[in-house]
Amino acid sequence: MRKLFISALIIFWAVQLSNAQLIDEKKYNLMPWPNEITPGEGNFIIKKDFTVSILENGTQRLYQATTRFIRRLSGRSGVFFEEGFPNRKKDSSSFKIRIKREGKLKLLEDESYGITVHKNGIVLEAETDIGAIRGLETILQLLESNGDHFYIPSVTIVDSPRFPWRGLMIDVARHYQPVEVLKRNLDAMAAVKLNVFHWHLTDDQGFRVESKSHPKLHELGSDNQYYTHNQISEIVQYASDRGIRVIPEFDVPGHATAMLTAYPELGSKDTIYQIERYAGVFDPTLDPTNEKTYQVLEDLFSEMALLFPDKYFHIGGDENEGKHWNENTKIIEFKKKHGYKTNHDLQTYFNLRIQKILQKLGKKLVGWEEIMTPEMPTTAVIHSWRGVNEGLSPGASLIQAAKKGHHSILSTGYYIDRMNNVKDHYLVDPIPDPSNVTPQEQQLILGGEVTMWGELVTPLTLDSRIWPRTAAIAERFWSPRSVTDIAYMRKRLSVISFRLEELGITHLKNRDVILRNIANGFDIQALIELTKVCQPLKMYTRNKGGIEYKSYSPFTLFADACTTDAPDAYRFKNLVNAYVLDPKESKRTVIALLNSWVQNHGDLQSIKNRTPLTNDILKLSFALKEMSVFFLKMIKQEGVSKLDHATFIKLIEEAKQPHADVELVLNESFEKLFKHLKKNEL
Repeated sequence: MRKLFISALIIFWAVQLSNAQLIDEKKYNLMPWPNEITPGEGNFIIKKDFTVSILENGTQRLYQATTRFIRRLSGRSGVFFEEGFPNRKKDSSSFKIRIKREGKLKLLEDESYGITVHKNGIVLEAETDIGAIRGLETILQLLESNGDHFYIPSVTIVDSPRFPWRGLMIDVARHYQPVEVLKRNLDAMAAVKLNVFHWHLTDDQGFRVESKSHPKLHELGSDNQYYTHNQISEIVQYASDRGIRVIPEFDVPGHATAMLTAYPELGSKDTIYQIERYAGVFDPTLDPTNEKTYQVLEDLFSEMALLFPDKYFHIGGDENEGKHWNENTKIIEFKKKHGYKTNHDLQTYFNLRIQKILQKLGKKLVGWEEIMTPEMPTTAVIHSWRGVNEGLSPGASLIQAAKKGHHSILSTGYYIDRMNNVKDHYLVDPIPDPSNVTPQEQQLILGGEVTMWGELVTPLTLDSRIWPRTAAIAERFWSPRSVTDIAYMRKRLSVISFRLEELGITHLKNRDVILRNIANGFDIQALIELTKVCQPLKMYTRNKGGIEYKSYSPFTLFADACTTDAPDAYRFKNLVNAYVLDPKESKRTVIALLNSWVQNHGDLQSIKNRTPLTNDILKLSFALKEMSVFFLKMIKQEGVSKLDHATFIKLIEEAKQPHADVELVLNESFEKLFKHLKKNEL
C-alpha cells in the first residue's frame, strides 16, 4: 500500500512538473516552435562585453550570418558591443558556435541544431553551418527584456525540421518585383526557417529573365522589367548565404503569351500575340509539334541551368485548356498520327520531351499536378495545388503522387493571395491524412510551399500579403504535427510580425502610406480604425463582378491597405463570446467598442469632401455605425422594449455588402450577439 502511495505521489508531481513546464514554455515567442525545449534557471544578460566565437570548421556563410546576428542583436537591444564581429577559436567568448561541416544547398541536407543558454553563456552546436544559421534565428527570437536590461532566458533546445522542402513562391511575372524586394523577403524567409525560394519568372503577363541566347524573350516580353544575369546570380548568392535554395519556374506550354509575343512562330495559332494585361487563364500555348519549340526551350534552359545551380527546375505545366490546339489542323493531325486521344496525352508528349532536355542538363523536373501521368518518370516532383475550389479533395494529387512513387510538395491550402485568415492556412498539414499513406509513402511527401501569385500585388503591397501569415505556415512545415494551438500561435505571430520590420519587411508601415494617399494628406486615424474591421474580398472576387484590374491599374486603394485577420474583428469576436457567457464581465468593453465605431464614422466624415477616394469607404463605415447604434440601444435598453428582428435583418444585409473591394468581418459576431440578446429578451 505504501509503495502504491509513493508511486501515485511520484506520478502526481511528475504531472505537475510537466504542466508547470508547459505553462513556462508559453512565455517564449518562438516560431516555428522547436522539437524540444527545456527551460533552465536564470538569464543570460546582454552586455557590452558580449562576444561570439566560431570554434570549429567555420565557413564564410556562417561568418556572415553571425555578423548579421550581432548587428541585429545590437540594434534590437541598443547595447554598444565592444566587438562587432565573430572571432575564431576564442574559448573565452560568451557565445560559442560549433559545427562539423559546411552544408550543401540540396534536398535533405541536415538543418538540425542544439542550443544551450545559461546565465554565463550560450552554446550553439550543429552538424552544418546551415543548421547553425537556423539556430541563430531561434536565439534572436528568445531575446526578452525587463526594465533594466535585455536578456536571453536559460533554456535548452534540440531542433530539426519535419519536412526538407519549406518553400515560398513569389510570382514576378504578373507584377515585377525589384531585387531589393526579393532580398528583404529572403531575409524574412530565413527568419522563420524557410529554405526554398520558388521564383515564378514567366507567364502571360511577362517574361522576366534576360536571355542571351534568345534576347527577344526579354526585349519584347517584359516591358523592360526583367532580371539581368548578374541580378539573378546576386539573388541566388544572397539566398545561399541564408541557407535558401532557389528554384526557377518557366511555365510551359500554357501561360505562354509573353514568350509568344517575342516568338509567335512557336505558337499554336497564327496570330499576333501581345503581352496580357489582365489576370486569368488564357489560350496562347506553345506548339508541341514544332521542333523549333524544343530548340528554343533547350537553348533557354541550358542558359538558365548555369544561372540556377539547384538540381530542381520547375516547368509549370498547369491550366493548359488546349483551345488553340483544337483549332490547329496540323496539331490535330499530329495527335491522330501518334494515337493521342486527348490534349492531356499531347501535353504528356511535350512534358516528356522537356524532361529529357532537363535530364541532359542534370536537372530534375518539377511541375504542377497536371504533369502527373503514367508515362512521367517518378524522378519528376509533383506540385499539388488544386483543392476544394477546383472540386477536388485537399491534397488528393499529393497522396496520389506518393502512391505512384513520386516525390511531392503541397500548396493546396497555402494560397495566401486568396486572402484567407491565418487559421485557415495553419490547420492545413502537408500530409493531409496520414492514414491514407504508408510510412514509406509519407517519406515521399517533401513538404510544402506558400504561393504568392502576383495579379493583385505591387512592391508596395507584396509584403503585406505574404507576412505575417507565412510565418505561421512555416511552422506547419518545420514543427511537429501536434503543434496546433491557435490562440498561442496568434500570440507568437503578433510578436514575430513586428520583428519582421527589423529585416525591412513593409507589411505594417505601408498601410499608412496607402491611407495617406487616400486621405490626400489629411489625418488618417479614422481610416486606420476602419482597416481593423475590414479585409479584402477573398478568393479572387476582388477581380470579378466589378472593375477588372489590369497589370497597370492602381493598387493604392483601401483594399490594398487592408489585410486578413482584422485585429478588432478578432477582438470583438472574443468579446461577444465572453458576453454570451457572462454579460456583466464584458458589457462595458463591448459598449466602448461599439461607441468607438459610431464616433469613427463621424471622424471619417471630416475628409469626405476632401478626396473622392473615401466615397465607397464611407458606405462601409455607415453600415458599421448603424449596426453599432442598434446594438447600443439593445444592450443599454434605451427606449426599446423588445428586439426588432426586421430592423436587424435589414442592417445585417447592408453590413454584408462589399464596398471598395473589402468587406466587414464582424457579421458573424453581430449575428451571435443578436441571437443571444433575443434569447434572453424579457
